[in-house]
Amino acid sequence: MILELLLDALLDSVKMLPFLFAAYWLIEYVEHRHSEGIEKALAGGGRFGFVPGAVLGLLPQCGFSAMAANLYASKVVTLGTLLAVFLATSDEALLIANPEHWRSLALILGIKLAVALAAGFCIDFVFKRLIPQSVRGGYTGSSSAVDCHEHEERDGILAAALKHTLHIFLFILLFNIALGALVALVGEEAIGAFLAASGPWQPVLAGLVGLIPNSSVLITQLYAAGQLSLGGVVAGLCTGAGVGLAVLLRANKNAKQNLFIVALLYGIGVAAGLVCSLFA
Repeated sequence: MILELLLDALLDSVKMLPFLFAAYWLIEYVEHRHSEGIEKALAGGGRFGFVPGAVLGLLPQCGFSAMAANLYASKVVTLGTLLAVFLATSDEALLIANPEHWRSLALILGIKLAVALAAGFCIDFVFKRLIPQSVRGGYTGSSSAVDCHEHEERDGILAAALKHTLHIFLFILLFNIALGALVALVGEEAIGAFLAASGPWQPVLAGLVGLIPNSSVLITQLYAAGQLSLGGVVAGLCTGAGVGLAVLLRANKNAKQNLFIVALLYGIGVAAGLVCSLFA
């Protein structure tokens, strides 16, 4: 069982490598190529990044949330963009739905997109002045703020990107091993029975389960089996940001921002699930 756990953790972590490298290559490129064009692009379009973030987050993949977390930690994207990606993020779990559930699948994706767009807009525009910059973090609108690895400027773009990719890969591997051990000890059946017995409080509990990386497969299976309501699956899949949260905690050094992001992600996901429960 230990060997199987280690192998599963290794396979899940290896899937992240292309996305992690792409994210760090982009970050290093921005850091090494400060120019007026990049600065204008960041200052002119960065505040609306939640739109492509929400749309791209719906694509079945497992590394876009990690990329967004890295970009947020490097001040390339806004808090609203990060939350939009986290809330919309999907993965292969959505592809296991049977043909009879395709209509529900389309509904869930539509809800996740709407929640992500609304959250990104509200965070970056409506409530922007209510969130202190020390908590908000992220995009500053100036390329000079992107340089977060000044002590490594002597490294080339490729070498620096590879170094950071391997560093975060080891962290994700250890994180997946720890979570796999926890699930093995508790058991997926026990988690499923707990959610099924929670009644109207399903969104609250499913949102907590969704914070666990790679838990969306379990959440989707429970919904397909009729053990989880629409509100529960929406809450669980909205808070399910994949390994994005793990990468955020590792890449972003501001604990206050990280705690605020986790709380905000959970609150928005649960609120969306509770609203869906009223109409389901």
